[in-house]
Amino acid sequence: MPEKSTGIMIYHNPACATSRKVLGLLRDAGAEPRVVEYLKNPPNRAEMRGLLTAMGMTPRQILRRKGSLFGELGLDDPGKTDDQILDALAAHPVLMERPIVVSPRGTAVCRPPQRVEALLP
Repeated sequence: MPEKSTGIMIYHNPACATSRKVLGLLRDAGAEPRVVEYLKNPPNRAEMRGLLTAMGMTPRQILRRKGSLFGELGLDDPGKTDDQILDALAAHPVLMERPIVVSPRGTAVCRPPQRVEALLP
């Protein structure tokens, strides 16, 4: 039985192939992360700011541009403020790029999936 690692969390979308792959890589490495299905339990504004700070990213950089919602909400408008983008992310968590892995070694959007290797114990 693999040794369980503590302190690892994944913001996961089970419908996303990349997210499933990253979860599999974590488990293959012996980690049993806390899985947060962020579409059901999205990070609140403070949690999102914390994730962004940990990754050294802006709200605009975490936006998922695929799908019609990005365009429908006008999120490609350079005039949108960080607060407006955070509001959109809170209202529509599907706009968040995924998966995000939080570990004692750092926090990152693991796209491509191999980015998770730097976060493994």
